[in-house]
Parts: sequence; C-alpha cells; structure tokens
Amino acid sequence: MSEPYDREEPGSLPCVLSEEVTELLMDKALPGDVFGAIVAATVLINETRGEVPGSTASAKWPQQRRLPLGVDGSLGIAEYVIAADAEPPHIVLTRIQLY
Repeated sequence: MSEPYDREEPGSLPCVLSEEVTELLMDKALPGDVFGAIVAATVLINETRGEVPGSTASAKWPQQRRLPLGVDGSLGIAEYVIAADAEPPHIVLTRIQLY
C-alpha cells in the first residue's frame, strides 16, 4: 500500500501552482518539453525548499525567486515565492514566462 499523498518528505516544502500556471499546464498546445521542464522545476523547488541552485532572489523581496527553464534557460523563466512563514509553509509557483 502506498503512503498518503499529503505526507511531505522531511525537509521539503510543497510547491503549489497559481491559477495562471495551472491554466498554462492545462493548455493542450503547450509543447511537451515545456510541460516537462515546468514539472521538473516544481519537483526541484519542493526538494530544495526553494533554494534551487541557479535561482536568483529579488533584492527587495528575497522570498521571490526566478529559475531558468530548460537548458541554460532556453525555454523561459519560472517565478516562485517561498512562503516559509505561512501556515502551513509552502511555495507558490506564481508565473511562467516563456521565450
């Protein structure tokens, strides 16, 4: 029997999607490589608690991060916010900017 989905790995934070990102992922015209890169980014964000190597933080708002999508950012940028002080703590993938 498998473990319940709502159990997070120790040290991880759940990465939830904004409505905008959810709509993008549901778009049937979205290329598979872009879909895969977004899913991979959510896993990496979750596993690293938002401290993804190669991500950049906003100088004014360090909880906001940007992460390149695809090889060397060739597909675009994912923007997310680390809500570590929220109850429960989580991360929101807020926007995807595609090239």
